[in-house]
Amino acid sequence: MGAPTINITFIEKGATAIARGERGVVALVLKDKTAAVHTVYSISGIPEGLTAENKQYIKDALMGYQVAPRRVIVYVMKTGGEGTDGYAEMMKYFETVKWDWMAIPTVETDAKAQDIATWIKGLRTNDHKMVKAVLPNITADSEGIVNLTSAAKIGDTDITAEHYCPRIAGLIAGTPLTISCTYAPLNELTACDYLSKTDMDKAVDDGKFVYKWDGEKVKVVRGVNSLTTTTDEKGDSFKKIKIVEAMDMIYDDIKTTAEDSYIGKYANSYDNKCLLITAINAYFAELAREGILNPDYDNRCEIDIEAQRIWLQSQGENVEEMSDDDVKTADTGSFVFLKANIKILDAMEDITLDIYI
Repeated sequence: MGAPTINITFIEKGATAIARGERGVVALVLKDKTAAVHTVYSISGIPEGLTAENKQYIKDALMGYQVAPRRVIVYVMKTGGEGTDGYAEMMKYFETVKWDWMAIPTVETDAKAQDIATWIKGLRTNDHKMVKAVLPNITADSEGIVNLTSAAKIGDTDITAEHYCPRIAGLIAGTPLTISCTYAPLNELTACDYLSKTDMDKAVDDGKFVYKWDGEKVKVVRGVNSLTTTTDEKGDSFKKIKIVEAMDMIYDDIKTTAEDSYIGKYANSYDNKCLLITAINAYFAELAREGILNPDYDNRCEIDIEAQRIWLQSQGENVEEMSDDDVKTADTGSFVFLKANIKILDAMEDITLDIYI
């Protein structure tokens, strides 16, 4: 008979995690003479009617890193008085489609960076839509916002942080989940703002995405987002783009698979809860095999006995006389209380080597 369908679905999600995670979708918002939405998969698909500058932004996003983004959704707002007003309609549109990283190379000029940052935070917190954006020169203090602050040059041409956001969004979208974009080379750049070691350390600690010149090329200093304020729920690991990317993928995979294959399709019995738990643990095992989760850690999902006990008590049950097993197997109506402990593998970034002679 084989494994239950939900188990197979989760295993397939885990097995394809790297292929899916390293080819994200970039949402690129531009302004041009005609409003339109285009889906671009390669340079050959760039629309002809756009300005040369806008075509270059799309090319920048498509460059990626180890691979190119899966696709770039190009949302064109009409210029001529509608540029800033078009932001509200743009946000409505992107609330209804799937994407991973957003860049808007005119957002600072339009004084809309803070609005976009607030919108992204709301999507993540309230709508549970795990999207992110690369924005210029903004102290967003959020794991969903990358604060790009470095300026650079290509030959004699100045490249502002605002105009380079599409390139960085595409770079992150093309970074596999098994590595980070730390020290990723930006070979097209010929120079960048000079930062001393102390300045670079401070910039990273302040949640800024900056570059460095290593004597031969420009490269990313460290793949960090703008989060600087940590809490018990969000520690230092939430500052790293790689870790947040993996967290967001795991959240989306479990949420969508449970919705498509489990919710409303099974009676809420203890045995069926165990079926879901087994499926999620199989997914974790695949992620560990693919090098996304730490294979030496007990990555495990289980029934949240404490949360279940609190719910039963709220329903008038005498939980003080119930054992943990009684609580675990109790009828919880339509609610399923689960918890999981996992450890996401970080990338190799900090090397210490003592050489003794």
